[in-house]
Amino acid sequence: MLRYIGKRLLQMIPVLIGIAFIIFFIMDFTPGNPARLILGQSATAEAVEQLTEEMGLNDPFFTRFFRYLYNSIVHLDFGVSYRTMKPVFDDVFTRFPVSIYLALCGMVGSTLFGIPLGVLSAVKQYSKLDTVVNVVAMTMVAMPPFWVAMVLILVFSLYLGLLPSAGAATWLHYILPTITLTLANGSAVLRITRSSMLETIRMDYVRTAQAKGVPRKVIIFKHAFKNALLPVITTVGYIFGSLLGGAIVSETVFAMPGLGSLIVLSIKMKDIPVVMASIILLALSYGVIMLVVDLMYAFIDPRIKAKYQRG
Repeated sequence: MLRYIGKRLLQMIPVLIGIAFIIFFIMDFTPGNPARLILGQSATAEAVEQLTEEMGLNDPFFTRFFRYLYNSIVHLDFGVSYRTMKPVFDDVFTRFPVSIYLALCGMVGSTLFGIPLGVLSAVKQYSKLDTVVNVVAMTMVAMPPFWVAMVLILVFSLYLGLLPSAGAATWLHYILPTITLTLANGSAVLRITRSSMLETIRMDYVRTAQAKGVPRKVIIFKHAFKNALLPVITTVGYIFGSLLGGAIVSETVFAMPGLGSLIVLSIKMKDIPVVMASIILLALSYGVIMLVVDLMYAFIDPRIKAKYQRG
Protein backbone atom coordinates (compact mmCIF):
# COMPACT_ATOMS: atom_id res chain seq x y z
CA MET A 1 0.00 0.00 0.00
CA LEU A 2 2.80 2.43 0.88
CA ARG A 3 4.49 1.62 -2.40
CA TYR A 4 1.30 2.46 -4.27
CA ILE A 5 0.94 5.76 -2.40
CA GLY A 6 4.56 6.64 -3.22
CA LYS A 7 4.03 5.90 -6.91
CA ARG A 8 0.90 8.05 -7.01
CA LEU A 9 2.68 10.96 -5.31
CA LEU A 10 5.56 10.73 -7.79
CA GLN A 11 3.09 10.71 -10.68
CA MET A 12 1.78 14.07 -9.49
CA ILE A 13 5.11 15.78 -10.23
CA PRO A 14 4.89 15.73 -14.06
CA VAL A 15 1.20 16.58 -13.82
CA LEU A 16 1.93 19.68 -11.73
CA ILE A 17 4.73 20.72 -14.10
CA GLY A 18 2.38 20.35 -17.06
CA ILE A 19 -0.30 22.41 -15.33
CA ALA A 20 2.28 25.05 -14.44
CA PHE A 21 3.38 25.25 -18.08
CA ILE A 22 -0.18 25.62 -19.39
CA ILE A 23 -1.10 28.35 -16.89
CA PHE A 24 2.20 30.18 -17.42
CA PHE A 25 1.67 30.05 -21.18
CA ILE A 26 -1.91 31.35 -20.98
CA MET A 27 -1.06 34.14 -18.55
CA ASP A 28 1.96 35.18 -20.62
CA PHE A 29 -0.14 35.73 -23.72
CA THR A 30 -2.98 37.60 -22.07
CA PRO A 31 -3.05 41.37 -22.63
CA GLY A 32 -1.42 43.66 -20.09
CA ASN A 33 2.00 44.50 -18.71
CA PRO A 34 2.63 43.61 -15.04
CA ALA A 35 5.11 46.48 -14.77
CA ARG A 36 2.41 48.92 -15.86
CA LEU A 37 0.00 47.45 -13.33
CA ILE A 38 2.56 47.81 -10.55
CA LEU A 39 3.55 51.41 -11.36
CA GLY A 40 0.08 52.58 -12.32
CA GLN A 41 -1.29 54.27 -15.40
CA SER A 42 0.43 57.55 -14.62
CA ALA A 43 3.96 56.06 -14.83
CA THR A 44 6.18 57.07 -17.74
CA ALA A 45 7.07 54.65 -20.50
CA GLU A 46 10.73 54.77 -19.45
CA ALA A 47 9.90 53.74 -15.88
CA VAL A 48 7.69 50.92 -17.11
CA GLU A 49 10.39 49.65 -19.46
CA GLN A 50 13.03 49.82 -16.73
CA LEU A 51 10.86 47.81 -14.30
CA THR A 52 10.02 45.32 -17.05
CA GLU A 53 13.74 44.73 -17.60
CA GLU A 54 14.43 44.42 -13.86
CA MET A 55 11.68 41.83 -13.49
CA GLY A 56 13.09 39.81 -16.40
CA LEU A 57 9.87 40.08 -18.37
CA ASN A 58 11.83 40.80 -21.57
CA ASP A 59 13.54 37.40 -21.39
CA PRO A 60 12.36 34.59 -23.70
CA PHE A 61 9.34 32.61 -22.61
CA PHE A 62 11.13 29.35 -21.81
CA THR A 63 13.85 31.21 -19.90
CA ARG A 64 11.24 32.78 -17.63
CA PHE A 65 9.30 29.52 -17.25
CA PHE A 66 12.30 27.38 -16.29
CA ARG A 67 13.52 30.12 -13.95
CA TYR A 68 10.12 30.00 -12.27
CA LEU A 69 10.31 26.20 -12.00
CA TYR A 70 13.83 26.36 -10.56
CA ASN A 71 12.90 28.94 -7.94
CA SER A 72 9.70 27.07 -7.05
CA ILE A 73 11.17 23.57 -6.79
CA VAL A 74 14.66 24.27 -5.44
CA HIS A 75 14.10 27.36 -3.30
CA LEU A 76 10.32 27.02 -2.71
CA ASP A 77 10.09 30.65 -3.84
CA PHE A 78 6.87 31.26 -5.74
CA GLY A 79 7.53 34.94 -6.21
CA VAL A 80 5.97 38.19 -5.05
CA SER A 81 2.47 39.37 -5.82
CA TYR A 82 2.41 42.19 -8.37
CA ARG A 83 -0.69 43.57 -6.68
CA THR A 84 0.35 43.60 -3.01
CA MET A 85 4.16 43.30 -3.38
CA LYS A 86 4.13 40.57 -0.72
CA PRO A 87 5.09 36.87 -1.01
CA VAL A 88 2.28 35.13 -2.86
CA PHE A 89 1.52 32.64 -0.12
CA ASP A 90 0.77 35.49 2.29
CA ASP A 91 -2.40 35.96 0.24
CA VAL A 92 -2.92 32.34 -0.78
CA PHE A 93 -2.68 30.75 2.67
CA THR A 94 -4.96 33.34 4.26
CA ARG A 95 -7.69 32.55 1.72
CA PHE A 96 -7.18 28.81 1.28
CA PRO A 97 -8.83 27.84 4.62
CA VAL A 98 -12.01 29.64 3.54
CA SER A 99 -12.12 27.61 0.31
CA ILE A 100 -11.36 24.37 2.17
CA TYR A 101 -14.12 24.99 4.72
CA LEU A 102 -16.61 26.01 2.04
CA ALA A 103 -15.77 22.95 -0.07
CA LEU A 104 -16.15 20.69 2.96
CA CYS A 105 -19.52 22.20 3.79
CA GLY A 106 -20.67 21.81 0.18
CA MET A 107 -19.45 18.20 0.02
CA VAL A 108 -21.06 17.22 3.34
CA GLY A 109 -24.31 18.94 2.39
CA SER A 110 -24.40 17.24 -1.03
CA THR A 111 -23.64 13.86 0.56
CA LEU A 112 -26.24 14.13 3.31
CA PHE A 113 -28.82 15.28 0.77
CA GLY A 114 -28.00 12.97 -2.14
CA ILE A 115 -27.15 9.58 -0.65
CA PRO A 116 -30.25 9.01 1.55
CA LEU A 117 -32.64 10.23 -1.15
CA GLY A 118 -30.81 8.21 -3.80
CA VAL A 119 -31.06 5.01 -1.77
CA LEU A 120 -34.71 5.69 -0.94
CA SER A 121 -35.53 6.43 -4.57
CA ALA A 122 -33.88 3.19 -5.75
CA VAL A 123 -35.61 1.06 -3.12
CA LYS A 124 -38.98 2.65 -3.94
CA GLN A 125 -38.50 2.63 -7.72
CA TYR A 126 -41.53 3.74 -9.78
CA SER A 127 -43.36 4.88 -6.66
CA LYS A 128 -44.72 8.37 -6.08
CA LEU A 129 -41.73 9.06 -3.82
CA ASP A 130 -39.37 8.08 -6.63
CA THR A 131 -41.17 10.45 -8.99
CA VAL A 132 -40.96 13.33 -6.53
CA VAL A 133 -37.26 12.73 -5.91
CA ASN A 134 -36.52 12.66 -9.64
CA VAL A 135 -38.44 15.88 -10.19
CA VAL A 136 -36.51 17.53 -7.34
CA ALA A 137 -33.20 16.35 -8.81
CA MET A 138 -34.03 17.66 -12.28
CA THR A 139 -35.19 20.97 -10.82
CA MET A 140 -31.94 21.35 -8.90
CA VAL A 141 -29.90 20.69 -12.05
CA ALA A 142 -31.89 23.30 -13.98
CA MET A 143 -31.34 26.10 -11.42
CA PRO A 144 -28.19 28.18 -12.07
CA PRO A 145 -26.09 28.48 -8.88
CA PHE A 146 -25.76 32.28 -9.15
CA TRP A 147 -29.56 32.59 -9.38
CA VAL A 148 -30.03 30.32 -6.35
CA ALA A 149 -27.48 32.37 -4.40
CA MET A 150 -29.24 35.65 -5.18
CA VAL A 151 -32.65 34.24 -4.27
CA LEU A 152 -31.29 32.98 -0.95
CA ILE A 153 -29.80 36.39 -0.20
CA LEU A 154 -33.05 38.10 -1.15
CA VAL A 155 -35.19 35.84 1.08
CA PHE A 156 -33.02 35.08 4.12
CA SER A 157 -30.90 38.23 4.29
CA LEU A 158 -32.96 41.04 2.84
CA TYR A 159 -36.57 40.06 3.63
CA LEU A 160 -36.21 37.91 6.76
CA GLY A 161 -32.90 39.27 8.05
CA LEU A 162 -31.94 35.87 9.47
CA LEU A 163 -28.55 35.27 7.88
CA PRO A 164 -25.63 37.44 6.69
CA SER A 165 -25.27 37.89 2.96
CA ALA A 166 -21.51 38.46 2.69
CA GLY A 167 -18.22 37.62 4.36
CA ALA A 168 -16.83 34.57 6.16
CA ALA A 169 -16.38 35.76 9.74
CA THR A 170 -18.68 33.26 11.49
CA TRP A 171 -20.31 29.91 10.77
CA LEU A 172 -23.53 31.75 9.96
CA HIS A 173 -21.84 33.21 6.86
CA TYR A 174 -21.40 29.68 5.46
CA ILE A 175 -25.04 28.62 5.64
CA LEU A 176 -26.30 30.26 2.46
CA PRO A 177 -23.21 29.34 0.38
CA THR A 178 -23.51 25.75 1.64
CA ILE A 179 -27.16 25.59 0.59
CA THR A 180 -26.20 26.95 -2.83
CA LEU A 181 -23.47 24.35 -3.31
CA THR A 182 -25.69 21.56 -1.97
CA LEU A 183 -28.45 22.36 -4.43
CA ALA A 184 -25.93 22.61 -7.26
CA ASN A 185 -24.11 19.32 -6.54
CA GLY A 186 -26.51 17.26 -4.44
CA SER A 187 -28.48 16.17 -7.49
CA ALA A 188 -25.35 14.56 -8.98
CA VAL A 189 -24.82 12.51 -5.81
CA LEU A 190 -28.52 11.63 -5.74
CA ARG A 191 -28.62 10.41 -9.34
CA ILE A 192 -25.41 8.37 -9.15
CA THR A 193 -26.52 6.81 -5.85
CA ARG A 194 -29.89 5.87 -7.31
CA SER A 195 -28.46 4.35 -10.49
CA SER A 196 -25.75 2.45 -8.59
CA MET A 197 -28.24 1.09 -6.07
CA LEU A 198 -30.64 0.02 -8.82
CA GLU A 199 -27.84 -1.89 -10.51
CA THR A 200 -26.72 -3.51 -7.26
CA ILE A 201 -30.11 -4.65 -5.95
CA ARG A 202 -30.65 -6.58 -9.20
CA MET A 203 -27.54 -8.69 -8.65
CA ASP A 204 -27.86 -12.45 -8.13
CA TYR A 205 -26.49 -12.36 -4.59
CA VAL A 206 -29.25 -9.94 -3.56
CA ARG A 207 -31.91 -12.26 -4.97
CA THR A 208 -30.27 -15.18 -3.20
CA ALA A 209 -30.35 -13.31 0.11
CA GLN A 210 -34.02 -12.48 -0.45
CA ALA A 211 -34.78 -16.14 -1.19
CA LYS A 212 -33.07 -17.18 2.05
CA GLY A 213 -35.31 -14.83 4.01
CA VAL A 214 -32.69 -12.25 4.98
CA PRO A 215 -34.45 -9.10 6.27
CA ARG A 216 -34.83 -6.42 3.61
CA LYS A 217 -33.06 -3.75 5.68
CA VAL A 218 -30.03 -6.01 6.10
CA ILE A 219 -29.93 -6.67 2.35
CA ILE A 220 -30.20 -3.01 1.47
CA PHE A 221 -27.82 -1.44 3.97
CA LYS A 222 -25.33 -4.23 4.73
CA HIS A 223 -24.89 -5.78 1.30
CA ALA A 224 -26.30 -3.68 -1.54
CA PHE A 225 -25.39 -0.22 -0.24
CA LYS A 226 -21.77 -1.15 0.51
CA ASN A 227 -21.24 -2.52 -3.00
CA ALA A 228 -22.95 0.50 -4.55
CA LEU A 229 -20.66 2.97 -2.78
CA LEU A 230 -17.70 2.95 -5.19
CA PRO A 231 -19.17 5.25 -7.89
CA VAL A 232 -20.75 7.39 -5.15
CA ILE A 233 -17.36 7.91 -3.47
CA THR A 234 -15.86 8.84 -6.83
CA THR A 235 -18.57 11.43 -7.40
CA VAL A 236 -18.24 12.89 -3.90
CA GLY A 237 -14.44 13.09 -4.26
CA TYR A 238 -14.80 14.81 -7.63
CA ILE A 239 -17.28 17.29 -6.16
CA PHE A 240 -14.98 18.10 -3.25
CA GLY A 241 -12.00 18.60 -5.55
CA SER A 242 -13.95 20.77 -7.97
CA LEU A 243 -15.41 22.86 -5.14
CA LEU A 244 -11.93 23.82 -3.93
CA GLY A 245 -11.40 26.03 -6.94
CA GLY A 246 -14.78 25.87 -8.59
CA ALA A 247 -16.91 27.57 -5.93
CA ILE A 248 -16.10 30.90 -7.57
CA VAL A 249 -19.77 31.74 -8.05
CA SER A 250 -20.55 31.32 -4.35
CA GLU A 251 -17.40 33.16 -3.25
CA THR A 252 -18.16 36.03 -5.63
CA VAL A 253 -21.89 36.39 -4.91
CA PHE A 254 -21.44 36.07 -1.15
CA ALA A 255 -18.22 38.16 -1.14
CA MET A 256 -16.23 35.43 0.60
CA PRO A 257 -12.43 35.87 0.74
CA GLY A 258 -11.65 32.47 -0.75
CA LEU A 259 -9.09 31.22 -3.22
CA GLY A 260 -11.49 31.22 -6.15
CA SER A 261 -12.23 34.93 -5.85
CA LEU A 262 -8.49 35.60 -5.42
CA ILE A 263 -7.74 33.79 -8.69
CA VAL A 264 -10.38 35.83 -10.54
CA LEU A 265 -9.00 39.08 -9.14
CA SER A 266 -5.40 38.07 -9.93
CA ILE A 267 -6.28 37.15 -13.52
CA LYS A 268 -7.87 40.56 -14.03
CA MET A 269 -4.73 42.22 -12.64
CA LYS A 270 -2.44 39.76 -14.49
CA ASP A 271 -0.84 38.88 -11.17
CA ILE A 272 0.98 35.86 -12.60
CA PRO A 273 2.75 34.67 -9.39
CA VAL A 274 -0.51 34.54 -7.42
CA VAL A 275 -2.39 32.77 -10.23
CA MET A 276 0.40 30.21 -10.63
CA ALA A 277 0.73 29.47 -6.91
CA SER A 278 -3.03 29.27 -6.40
CA ILE A 279 -3.70 26.89 -9.26
CA ILE A 280 -0.70 24.67 -8.44
CA LEU A 281 -1.94 24.44 -4.84
CA LEU A 282 -5.44 23.54 -6.05
CA ALA A 283 -4.05 20.95 -8.46
CA LEU A 284 -1.98 19.38 -5.70
CA SER A 285 -4.99 19.33 -3.38
CA TYR A 286 -7.13 17.72 -6.07
CA GLY A 287 -4.49 15.04 -6.66
CA VAL A 288 -4.34 14.24 -2.95
CA ILE A 289 -8.15 14.04 -2.78
CA MET A 290 -8.24 11.58 -5.69
CA LEU A 291 -5.56 9.52 -3.95
CA VAL A 292 -7.68 9.42 -0.79
CA VAL A 293 -10.68 8.33 -2.89
CA ASP A 294 -8.65 5.46 -4.37
CA LEU A 295 -7.51 4.40 -0.90
CA MET A 296 -11.11 4.41 0.31
CA TYR A 297 -11.87 1.89 -2.44
CA ALA A 298 -9.45 -0.51 -0.75
CA PHE A 299 -11.35 -0.35 2.55
CA ILE A 300 -14.66 -1.04 0.80
CA ASP A 301 -13.58 -3.69 -1.73
CA PRO A 302 -10.94 -6.25 -0.59
CA ARG A 303 -10.16 -7.09 -4.24
CA ILE A 304 -8.95 -3.56 -4.86
CA LYS A 305 -6.89 -3.64 -1.68
CA ALA A 306 -5.15 -6.82 -2.86
CA LYS A 307 -4.43 -5.18 -6.21
CA TYR A 308 -2.85 -2.15 -4.50
CA GLN A 309 -0.70 -4.41 -2.35
CA ARG A 310 0.57 -6.28 -5.40
CA GLY A 311 1.30 -2.97 -7.16
